Amino acid sequence: MSTNESSTYTPDIPSEPATKITDAIHIELTPYNLDSLAATRFVRSPSAGATVLFIGTTRDSFNNLPVSSLSYTSYAPLAISTLYKIATTILQKHSCTKIAIIHKLGECPIGEESIVIAVSAPHRKAAWLAGEEALEETKDKAEIWKLERFEGGEGVWRANRDGVMGVKVEEGRK
Repeated sequence: MSTNESSTYTPDIPSEPATKITDAIHIELTPYNLDSLAATRFVRSPSAGATVLFIGTTRDSFNNLPVSSLSYTSYAPLAISTLYKIATTILQKHSCTKIAIIHKLGECPIGEESIVIAVSAPHRKAAWLAGEEALEETKDKAEIWKLERFEGGEGVWRANRDGVMGVKVEEGRK
């Protein structure tokens, strides 16, 4: 379910990052610009022969509509817990060494990073698979929503998933 928002709407965004960090897992929701090099440094390990880094950026269109910006919001306590469960499962399933999942909250202009995922593993295939699964699970399960604003139009709230356009909620059906 989604609603349309005016171009002046600004979601509530925490002023400081929310994190959960162990020796092998770094989870972060942050209003600040993302640092892919820091994520890569975190997952680096002498026991890992492979490091995979994924950087998701805000693109300038969706379904042939020009996008002016994205803004992400979250229920941070629940999203941190969900992301931590995803990371724990992926580490075990793919026998990885370390993982970092860092997501931007707030305004994310065109061309800027909205998510960084870094994974290390003893071998490259495990790291590749783990990185892709971490992204898909994050988009599918984490309590993160985006307000997608289109050029010359209103914004549309939607789940943080590819290919799912928000649907306007008619009055009386909210």
